[in-house]
Amino acid sequence: MMRETAYAKLNLALHVRAREPDGYHRIETIFSFCADGDELTVEEGDGLTLRVAGRFADGLEGPDNLVLQAAAALRNHYRVNSGASLSLDKRLPVAAGLGGGSADAAAALRLLVRWWRLPEKPEILYAIARQLGADVPACIESRTVRGEGRGDDLMPVARDFDRPMHVLLVNPGVAMPTGPVFAGWDGTDRGPLGDELLGRNDLLEPARRIAPVIDEALDSLAGATHANMSGSGATCFGLYESLADIDAAEARIAAAHPAWWTLKTCLR
Repeated sequence: MMRETAYAKLNLALHVRAREPDGYHRIETIFSFCADGDELTVEEGDGLTLRVAGRFADGLEGPDNLVLQAAAALRNHYRVNSGASLSLDKRLPVAAGLGGGSADAAAALRLLVRWWRLPEKPEILYAIARQLGADVPACIESRTVRGEGRGDDLMPVARDFDRPMHVLLVNPGVAMPTGPVFAGWDGTDRGPLGDELLGRNDLLEPARRIAPVIDEALDSLAGATHANMSGSGATCFGLYESLADIDAAEARIAAAHPAWWTLKTCLR
């Protein structure tokens, strides 16, 4: 058996610059990744199969799962004859702005390259990733990177955090499909993303109109040096300088909102 982590994705900044004629949006974003996420394992099996378990597993098994799509694309490209029995421990909430499905697909590509002992050719993985979704290429390396275009034109950035960055994730239990949030963007270009790592999220306003509880989730991250919503929501994140501060924030949230999902982690 082999194992791979599908690292949770954060958008430290997300500037929506334009709505394109094909319906996609031109964005500028800073992708960053947490040290934790879903867990994917593989072992011997006939064909390609996927079993999904965990707190957020409901409704995720089936051919539409991006893990199976990624596995099939990789297998077809290299004409692999071997099968793989995949198991996904779904620890991250779904439709939550954390790139869960995209991160799972990227983890499947990394894992199966090792499992099938395939050549390590990043250009092949990125080409497959682009076919699966705009966020999947950034999830291949799962390191801080700048994304432009649909989010799949990637450029390296200089990390300037001078200490480990502790992160608290909080999700108020509201699923936020990406399409309606982007559709709610008002079309106003509020300016480019500069060299900074932390910035605004232009999807926050349309998301909070759909789910006003997002404001409450942001308020719950008191004491953070920076707090914002990730992606199209509804997960919000706070960056904290000390473990004591993050522990205190998590305890307050647990007391006030015991049904909310939280995760203490750090940036990779």
